Amino acid sequence: MGNKVVLVLSDALRYDTAVASMGFLGHLVEVNKANLYKVIGELPSISRPMYETVHTGVPVIEHGVVSNQVVRRSEVPNIFQAARDAGKTTAAAAYYWFSELYNRAPFDPIDDREVDDESLLIQHGRFYVEDAYPDAELFAIAGALVRKFEPEYLLVHPMGMDDFGHKYGADSKEYRIHAIRQDMILSNLIPEWMERGYNILVTGDHGMNADGMHGGTTPDVREVPLFLIRPGVPGEGDTGEIVSHLQLAPTVCKLLGIPIPETMKQPSIV
Repeated sequence: MGNKVVLVLSDALRYDTAVASMGFLGHLVEVNKANLYKVIGELPSISRPMYETVHTGVPVIEHGVVSNQVVRRSEVPNIFQAARDAGKTTAAAAYYWFSELYNRAPFDPIDDREVDDESLLIQHGRFYVEDAYPDAELFAIAGALVRKFEPEYLLVHPMGMDDFGHKYGADSKEYRIHAIRQDMILSNLIPEWMERGYNILVTGDHGMNADGMHGGTTPDVREVPLFLIRPGVPGEGDTGEIVSHLQLAPTVCKLLGIPIPETMKQPSIV
């Protein structure tokens, strides 16, 4: 088993939409190459707080990033810090809020857009600023990061589901079709990443409702999928298990083979 991880954090990817529309990931589940879990997302179902929760394993009231308007670096142990401190290489192709959380805040759209600096928590970062930035471009950048730097931990954060959800609502054909397109893009990357020994997690930060919003407590905005693919380890298919956002950070640390910070109190999924 490889001690490398790609975390695909698909912004606003609902559980039911992913299961219904993402056929390649569904195929991996069906042939027992992947595990499928339902994640009950933490609250509030808002982006920046969930970015921090996913990467720290800490509830919002404890890490303090309570809204999208909190613009500062993370103040608690997180995956990027734990990986770098353990001598691992980190990378991200992601929205600029991740740069603000783990590299520098506020974000400078010129200096911080592309970074290659081993002293940073995200050592090889490629960040975008427009919500409508094309997923196809973002995934291509992620693929290039893998081929060029072979990072032990790579975050891939496409915003397409969130953008289409806000524009058309989660019950729209546009939202559903984009899930299919995102799955097709992943189908051309996942086999290579598996061959390179990466553990791959595909999940969401929150869902989306029919009004094109999120932030509340209902299942449509709270339930997201977790597809887990492990090289050389047989999958269990649809596990029927319900897990927590708080378990993702310790799971990634365990897969990386690095110490799990004491602040990550929930058990690893693996």
